[in-house]
Amino acid sequence: MRKILQLKLKILAGLILKKYQPQVVGITGSVGKTTAKEAVAAVLSAKLSVRAPKKNYNNEIGVPLTIIGADSPGSSLIGWIGVFFRAWLLLLKRDRHYPEVIVLELGIDRPGDMRYLTKLAKPQVGIVTTISHSHLEFFGSLEKIKKEKQGLIEALPSKGLAVLNADANLVKEMSAASRAKVITYGFSPEADLRAVDLRFNYEKGQGFTPGLSFKLEYLGSSVPVFLRAAISEKAVLSALSAAAAATYFGFNLVETASSLEQFNLPPGRLRVLRGLKQSVIIDDTYNASPDSTLAALEVMKKATLSGQGKKIALLGEMLELGPYTEEGHRLVGQKAVEAGVSQLILVGERTYHIAAGAKEAGFNEDEIFHFGQASEAGNFAVQRISQDDLILVKGSQGSRMEKAVLEIMAEPQRAAELLVRQGPEWAGK
Repeated sequence: MRKILQLKLKILAGLILKKYQPQVVGITGSVGKTTAKEAVAAVLSAKLSVRAPKKNYNNEIGVPLTIIGADSPGSSLIGWIGVFFRAWLLLLKRDRHYPEVIVLELGIDRPGDMRYLTKLAKPQVGIVTTISHSHLEFFGSLEKIKKEKQGLIEALPSKGLAVLNADANLVKEMSAASRAKVITYGFSPEADLRAVDLRFNYEKGQGFTPGLSFKLEYLGSSVPVFLRAAISEKAVLSALSAAAAATYFGFNLVETASSLEQFNLPPGRLRVLRGLKQSVIIDDTYNASPDSTLAALEVMKKATLSGQGKKIALLGEMLELGPYTEEGHRLVGQKAVEAGVSQLILVGERTYHIAAGAKEAGFNEDEIFHFGQASEAGNFAVQRISQDDLILVKGSQGSRMEKAVLEIMAEPQRAAELLVRQGPEWAGK
């Protein structure tokens, strides 16, 4: 039934794209797809009608649903009938409000996924963020993951645009596979479009406050950019990828910089939330890989705290790492020590490797605590946190670490707005 559903969605989505001919921006990468998607949508929406999926619609079912403009009805037969009715209505009548640009996340789980998605959507602009150990279990090596994601760049037309992260060597190498124009972005001096003079609000010694500024340089021009909700270099990279993509649509740097001020991070992606007892939470619970967790801990390392605040890390397991499972978790434990974390609250069997790495680096064993469920860890953390503490919460989707955030956030009544995986499809899981 799933294959039949997938085939029908593919056919209908293809017919809709052929009729309306929107420009398609495809985004892939092991980390940062969703944040880049939000940044691209924020910039392009200033002058164009744009559609970007609100949820994690990045596979053979989700991509057609985004093209149709429908939410997944799950297992509801009536809901799916509604989806197909909406699709046929788009084909039978012209919708004057159909978007000019569709921004798609293109996720891969197994070999062949990217070829399927790019044949379905045919992007004109392709953005690749990073290549890391996510999905290593199914591909076996980083080189094979690179080859799969490179399919996005190979699928671009000669008049299209490839946007590649210059700070990630495996991504930068993809330029050789592109028929389209290539713009590289990053902090590297070799990047075509780069960020310089990066400054964080929390470097001012006034506690941990979101917001950062930098100068955006491209083709000899430079403009200042302020990201009011950002706390990490990862958000800057997403902003840079959006700025590069915007050049395809004729945006200048001033227009792009102005639009980026409205860019807000999606739930569970390094968002700052108010915690209990006047603590501060860094909610990075959407997903986790070793690279993204190390990056989150780097934010902790740079953070200056107010008063007697301490750094606490609530970390869940990182999944789908295959043979890299033990090493990846150990590296996180070592980084926690370097970041100045004083308490580790861990969820899941694999996090014993985090504990081992931390202890090897000199972490106090008495400040490491293990739990089987995220909600249990959150309840325990309530007893441990105090005023001005900075708490990082992160883990793979399967760890459901947003349940820990729910226990320690100051506004649990806003969970549906602020946290990931709050829809009815996640109830009881």
